[in-house]
Amino acid sequence: MKGSVQVVIWILLSYLGPFAPGFGFGEEIREQEQAKIQYLIKTVEALEGARFIRNGKAYDAKTAAEHLRRKWKAAGPRVKTAEDFIRYCASYSSVSGQAYRLRLPDGETVEAASFFRRKLAEFSSVGSPEQ
Repeated sequence: MKGSVQVVIWILLSYLGPFAPGFGFGEEIREQEQAKIQYLIKTVEALEGARFIRNGKAYDAKTAAEHLRRKWKAAGPRVKTAEDFIRYCASYSSVSGQAYRLRLPDGETVEAASFFRRKLAEFSSVGSPEQ
């Protein structure tokens, strides 16, 4: 019985270790995900001439970045990954439920979630691409 309990504990730690604080690579994973989230926010912040559309009103890129940082902070431990950030903070208004959109400098308007997922894929494929 003692041996089977040890095996179960070993299996759990093998699977959960990378995500648990104090075990394996948990801290490194959190840092990587935070770097991705920071990259997504900075990508919007650097879009000169773009407008972030939230609840029917357009905001400049700097204001959009500030809003996203506040939402990220308010989301707390619910946001563990960049995908969580997109899902909970950067896709829609928690007040109205309306999707966030971006009007890009060339005039094209896109759903914010699609924009961020595209940027996240760029980050993941080459690691923090230069803007």
